[in-house]
Amino acid sequence: MTLNVPLSLVVPAFVQGLLLSLGLIVAIGAQNAFVLRQGLRREHVGSVVAFCALADAVLIAAGVLGMAQALGERPGLARALALAGAAFLAVYGWRALLRARQPGQLRAADGGGGLGRGAVLAQAAAFTLLNPHVYLDTVLLVGSIGAQQAPALRGWFVAGASAASLFWFGLLGFGARWIAPWFARPRAWQVLDALIGLTMWALAVLLVRHAWLGH
Repeated sequence: MTLNVPLSLVVPAFVQGLLLSLGLIVAIGAQNAFVLRQGLRREHVGSVVAFCALADAVLIAAGVLGMAQALGERPGLARALALAGAAFLAVYGWRALLRARQPGQLRAADGGGGLGRGAVLAQAAAFTLLNPHVYLDTVLLVGSIGAQQAPALRGWFVAGASAASLFWFGLLGFGARWIAPWFARPRAWQVLDALIGLTMWALAVLLVRHAWLGH
């Protein structure tokens, strides 16, 4: 990142990266649902938020530095990622629907019965890295737009886009605590798990369609 660049050029590049990333990331999806659920459970929230934000930052930087073209020339890799992601989402969605059938009270402060940090981060990695849309958004789209910036401004563009990811995942993870009392109700948690399960199944279907039809 070049520091001796006029502020009048830095700010537009930073803001463009920020707004573009926010526009892509603020959407209902498996990764967002996972971060929200971890926030409600208060399990390893900081680690999950940091991992997701860091992964986005690395992918965005890779795209801006030229990885977008390399991935765009490998349709076989994109298809494999789509099928792997669909399988993961289908299994996780099924587990969420099974949880929705069992009325039980979950308090945000309760830590018993939860997964360890390593297992939670493994799930976060799967939601992040097995979703081909992450690569399409961060590497291909954001990367290609960021690559159009002047060389001295690309670092600021990446910083803005990365800041958007950190802000959004932090809001989902840590902001979830404010609505935790509502989710102490068994019915509310069942509804959330049902919505998560159905969302993941829908995303899985879309990924399979994308893999086989190529669009």
